[in-house]
Amino acid sequence: MRKILRRIAAVSAILTLAIVHNARPVRAQNGNKPKIGFSIEAMKGERWQTDLDSFEARAKQLGAEVISADADGDDSRQLQQVQDMVKAGIKVLVLLPHDNTMATRMVTAAKSAHVKVISYDRLVLNSDVDLYVSFDRVEIGRMQAGYLAKHAPKGNYVVIAGSPKEEGAKALHDEQVKILQPYIERGDIKVVADGYTKDWLPSEAYLFMLKAIDSSHGNIAAVLASNDGLAGGAIQALREHNLAGKVLVSGQDADLSAVICIAEGAQSMTVYKPVANEAAVAAEEAVRLAKGEATRANRETNNGKMNVPAILLSPIVVTRGNIKATVVKDGFQTLQRINQALPADQQIK
Repeated sequence: MRKILRRIAAVSAILTLAIVHNARPVRAQNGNKPKIGFSIEAMKGERWQTDLDSFEARAKQLGAEVISADADGDDSRQLQQVQDMVKAGIKVLVLLPHDNTMATRMVTAAKSAHVKVISYDRLVLNSDVDLYVSFDRVEIGRMQAGYLAKHAPKGNYVVIAGSPKEEGAKALHDEQVKILQPYIERGDIKVVADGYTKDWLPSEAYLFMLKAIDSSHGNIAAVLASNDGLAGGAIQALREHNLAGKVLVSGQDADLSAVICIAEGAQSMTVYKPVANEAAVAAEEAVRLAKGEATRANRETNNGKMNVPAILLSPIVVTRGNIKATVVKDGFQTLQRINQALPADQQIK
């Protein structure tokens, strides 16, 4: 009987994932509510599900109907889903692009139907978007590189950047290198490996780190990983060479696995972005645009075609010493989930 129940549960989980990953836009039920489309490039990892849940919750509080779709990393599929959303009568498109350049087609499809566009978390390049809502990537890069340089001002560095298709990954990388440059010029820091990673895949970061360990004979002071997935791949390679905990590793997103690694000492820091707040702000701005109201943008950022009105939120550095005061306090992670993965002597009190 238990085996049967386990099989039923497994099938249910698979069907749930299939629904999420193959979601197609559907026509909203209530014609009186403003319809907002949320196009997500790929619902992978814990990050984007948190964004979607928070976005939907805030939009519904404000009386809007949300149509969401997951493109599973396929640019053509994302374009088709956006076109379907436009046909369904959305007033505003919130777009999280897979490829910042190819996403221009999606903006064009929306704007041709007089649909306002919010570029979410990643900026669509060379396009007429109405608003950009994200975190300050320049500040994130400064936080990551600055933390590592402060705690490891000398030695060999490995830099693992995000997707080469994403302008945000480049902006992050450029700022990191800018912070390290004075140390490099003095000869204190030497970058022994530096590269971008296809689709931010941890598996690619793992392979990249293995090569860096081999070429440097394990002589590495720090790994400047642009997010927690890349950090996790690097840490796996470090573990296999008994270097985990001996090499500083940065990250971004405050994923549960990363927070656990920070607590146990395998990862040094992460940059926490209160994504529930980002998603809520995007939902609020989408409703404002749907009503024909002005946005609350207080910044501008150039996307190659125009200066896009922007709302850039502030990130937070998380280390072992402030886990409780940041991600736990905000309810982003729970102390129970963190501690249940740790031995008693490493648990957060």
